Amino acid sequence: MNPILIILIVIAVIVLIIISNIKIVPQAYVFVVERLGTFHAAWGTGLHVKVPFIDRVAKRVSIKEQVVDFKPQSVITKDNVTMQIDTVVFFQITNAMQFTYGVERPISAIENLTATTLRNIVGDLDLEATLTSRDIINTRITAILDEATDRWGIKVQRVELKNILPPREIQDAMEKQMKADRERREKVIQAEAEKKSQILVAEGEKESKILRAQADKESQILAAEAEKQSMILRADAVKEQKILEAEGEAQAIDMVQRALADSIVKLNAANPNEAVIALKSLEAFSKAADGKATKIIIPSEIQSLAGLATGLKELVKEDK
Repeated sequence: MNPILIILIVIAVIVLIIISNIKIVPQAYVFVVERLGTFHAAWGTGLHVKVPFIDRVAKRVSIKEQVVDFKPQSVITKDNVTMQIDTVVFFQITNAMQFTYGVERPISAIENLTATTLRNIVGDLDLEATLTSRDIINTRITAILDEATDRWGIKVQRVELKNILPPREIQDAMEKQMKADRERREKVIQAEAEKKSQILVAEGEKESKILRAQADKESQILAAEAEKQSMILRADAVKEQKILEAEGEAQAIDMVQRALADSIVKLNAANPNEAVIALKSLEAFSKAADGKATKIIIPSEIQSLAGLATGLKELVKEDK
């Protein structure tokens, strides 16, 4: 065989061996490497080269958070009620070497540990507490599993109870109870609504009566004010009328007095004789005897009516 061909073949084999021993670890993975059958290293993300025929990758471990949904487990409560509970476990591998060499079939180990822990916790609770204490059960299971799986290089983040399935007769009883509770709450709500409605109606009527009373009161006040103003105006009008009448009477009296005074002045200026004076006395007597007076006193000077009438006749002739 051609020596050059042999050399080329050898070189090609060496290159293939070198290439096959170059390992690239992807993100979020760890390669567990054994050398001569024993743990050698845990390769993180990046480029690595292993020794041919001596080193080998024993396990590729994902360090991402993982979710495992376990099948329903049969558990018995404190009051002897059998139910089915299925769980969901969220965990993450924190140590690839412990995960590889710590436990055989770690997922199965976590499932069995979850089932036994769940039975222990639910066994201390009655049916009602089990149905209403999911958060407490989740917290207790998470704490117990995290402590138990720590030596396996596993970190249990949380455990959730996915479904709690009591027996069919228990479910029927619970449905009837829930229906009765809903009907009771509905009646209570209706009663509360009716009560509030009646309160609102009563308050509305009360407010209406108060408003009507206030309106009547204001109306009466306004009517009284108007009547008061009207009376004041009427009184002022009567007062002004009386003042005007009094002023008119005063003016009339003043005019009469002035006329009387003027007549007296003129009479005095005319130097009347006894006949004129007698005539004026007769006129005064006629006014006094106009029928309004109850008593008439006749002066002695006018007792002789004949003489007075004769004097008057002569006076008229002289004036003519």
